[in-house]
Amino acid sequence: MARVKAGPRAHARKRKIIKAAKGYYGRKKSCFRIAVETVEKGMQYAYRDRRTKKRNFRALWIQRINAAVREHGLTYAQFINGLKLAKIELDRKVLADIAVHDADGFKAIFEQAKSALTAAQNNAKSTKAA
Repeated sequence: MARVKAGPRAHARKRKIIKAAKGYYGRKKSCFRIAVETVEKGMQYAYRDRRTKKRNFRALWIQRINAAVREHGLTYAQFINGLKLAKIELDRKVLADIAVHDADGFKAIFEQAKSALTAAQNNAKSTKAA
């Protein structure tokens, strides 16, 4: 039986890796053996960082909300508790966007949360005193 060398298929596989390594520095973009390692490592980083990106954005939104809330005299945790008590269901992404781009709208949301928080605290004091 004749030997089969898989020429076109192997060439296509190499071309796919070299194309994926485009933009890398030095031999990483042109030498197949090194390009394979670099592309595989890059795919590992991409897979990992697609998940990390979600965490980073949530942390950024929380920081922005915290900064906006502290200007009005509450902490982030108190504000989120006030939102829950006021039954306002806005996610952190939307709250952060409102805090950055619409200060008056955020102040209105803040006032609702603060009034719900003070009402709950007054209610707790009255039940404790009785």
